[in-house]
Parts: sequence; structure tokens; C-alpha cells
Amino acid sequence: MLLAEDDEDDRSFFRQALLDSGIGAELTAVRDGWQLIEFLLDQQNPASPDIIFLDINMPGMDGKSCLREIRRQEKFVGIPVIILSTSTRVSDIEETYKDGANRYFSKMLFYNDAVGWMTRLFEADWRQGLVNPTREGFGFVD
Repeated sequence: MLLAEDDEDDRSFFRQALLDSGIGAELTAVRDGWQLIEFLLDQQNPASPDIIFLDINMPGMDGKSCLREIRRQEKFVGIPVIILSTSTRVSDIEETYKDGANRYFSKMLFYNDAVGWMTRLFEADWRQGLVNPTREGFGFVD
């Protein structure tokens, strides 16, 4: 898993929620979209991540620009991208859906909510559930 998040507290929160969800996945975190793209293009990395979690509001390259760049790269098209944002604006949800994100989650204010959505996201065949999302199943703005 790869997380692009500029806020250290949010990175720590995400990492702990991931641990407590029992998913047991390895997480790499970067601070912005530029670092995420550099990570993906770095030939030293053995494999592409199984999933990318992407904050929208970051300095430098924001999440929307980063998403468009990921989707321009043919070798990354199949990687599910989950948008994490404090924004619940319909325009943000629609734009990221149109640009190829697989899900949109509002950043959780309560820790148990974050653990819960992570657990639900990875239940059963999570990868299949993220392929070609319908608009109705795309935006979870709890």
C-alpha cells in the first residue's frame, strides 16, 4: 500500500487504523504527489503498490493532479486509487471519479470509523470490488 498524505498526524492516524483493522498490509507513506510519482517511477522499487491512498489537498502536486498523472501512465492504470479528503463537495467527488479514482472517502473524524471503513474496504475480494466502480458506489462521504 502507498499513502500520499502531507499531514504527519493523518499519516500516523492512517497507519494505526490500518494496524487495528487487522489487514496486515505493508504501508509506505509519502508527503505529496511529487514523491508519490517519484516512488512509482523509481526502478529500485521491486513492484507497484497494490493500492494507493491519495489525499486531495497537498502542497506541490495535489491529489487531483497526481491522480491524473497516475492514470496517464499505462503501467499504473490498474492500480486502485482511493481518494481521502476532508472535502465532501460533490464537484470533488465527481471530478475524481471522472479522472479514474476507484473510491472516495471523507477523512474520518473518529478513529473507530476509520478502522471500520478499512475493514469493509478489504473484505472479500477487495480488488475486484474496486475495478470499474459505478458512480453510486464510488463516494463514501460518511
